[in-house]
Amino acid sequence: MTDVPASVERFRELLRIPTVSHADEPETDWAAFDDFTAAVERLYPALHATLTRETVAQHSLLYRWAGAGAGDPLVLMAHIDVVPVVPEEWDHDPFAADIVGEGADAVIHARGAIDDKGSLVAILEAVEQLAAEGFTPARDVYLSFGHNEETAGGGAQAIVALLRERGVRPGLVLDEGGAVVDGVIPGVSVPTAMVGVAERGVMTLELTAREGGGHASTPPSYPATARLARAVDRLHRHPFPTRLASPVRAMLSTVAPYAPQPLRTLFRSLAVTGPLVASVLSRLGPEMNATVRTTAVATRLRGAPGDNVLATTATAAVNIRLLTGDTVAGATERVRRVVADPEVEVTLAHGSDPSPVSPWRGDEWRRLAAAMTASLGDDVVTLPYLQLGASDSRWFTAIADHVYRFTPFHLTRAERDALHAHNERIRVDVWLRGIGFYRELVSAS
Repeated sequence: MTDVPASVERFRELLRIPTVSHADEPETDWAAFDDFTAAVERLYPALHATLTRETVAQHSLLYRWAGAGAGDPLVLMAHIDVVPVVPEEWDHDPFAADIVGEGADAVIHARGAIDDKGSLVAILEAVEQLAAEGFTPARDVYLSFGHNEETAGGGAQAIVALLRERGVRPGLVLDEGGAVVDGVIPGVSVPTAMVGVAERGVMTLELTAREGGGHASTPPSYPATARLARAVDRLHRHPFPTRLASPVRAMLSTVAPYAPQPLRTLFRSLAVTGPLVASVLSRLGPEMNATVRTTAVATRLRGAPGDNVLATTATAAVNIRLLTGDTVAGATERVRRVVADPEVEVTLAHGSDPSPVSPWRGDEWRRLAAAMTASLGDDVVTLPYLQLGASDSRWFTAIADHVYRFTPFHLTRAERDALHAHNERIRVDVWLRGIGFYRELVSAS
């Protein structure tokens, strides 16, 4: 790509820093995070001359831009860390930030291009521009950049604890989340900005079957591995029931005017048609299915240490994502009922209930929608939706009532599928428009 804008070159420089976080934190190269912080300070001088910065929990960053007056602050969130890569699976070096194509076809290939350095650097660019112009927000603006969102989320938790200690109660919090998408809702052709007003809870259960062990040449009639496999199969064959949670009802009701008949009538009459709509949505692929039911899937299986050894303990980790209205306790009891085997232990490894639901009406919601219209076009319809994955924003619900999850990029299905997978990428013009969204939102603060 010729004549690369300076903002894009700054983005590429920060994408090249491998801020990979690992669940086993001693494996994380913290020097890369220090390099990232130093690069941000060097690349954004007006921001650092205007805002104050604190390092929280060793590697998370909290910036405060003092406003001209009182008022509930705006918090813009993103996270510094990215997930690991398998380089040989990529078409381009995941940390080279190569630009492929020209003009409107130019694409940056890099880990973190969308999740979540795309948002983080777009926020930095918007604030740098406004600070350089001498702009002062009407109320305080905070930038909250966690360092371990992909693993423990401890950085964001520490930032929330610090703000709570100082009596800061934000009026609006915006983190990563839904994007501008096409064709996600059946029958709806207009582009939709999917703003997460809530996110599902997340928990992991461990299923454990035990036996005496021994040599694999003389197996018992029903070994622990077979008992565990039966338990996993029962979970698969008896999924959680479908239903429309309040954020999903709000999404369908809001989009109804843009849907063709008979969907328009179905979406407008959910008090009657809700069970039917939920059942149909569950059959339209994994993404739609996850919006209408709590999901449970076995993600890790452990057994014997050798091929010829009977497993004394066979264990399955079951990852569960809780629909709004479900609870950790209720899901645990349901799994026990479905497994229906007293010799299979069901224990909670960790879990958190779904987040509270933020309003999809009122002044804060209108601020978001106005920023979208101004930067992304008036053909984009702003919709509330239920975020399927977990984010650092869930910690902010303890100190804020208006917590939203939206990434201001118009993404294709293939681009969304590349998150946490190989060949993560973002179109250059899409990323540049995202800067405009954050600039509009801060300007209205």
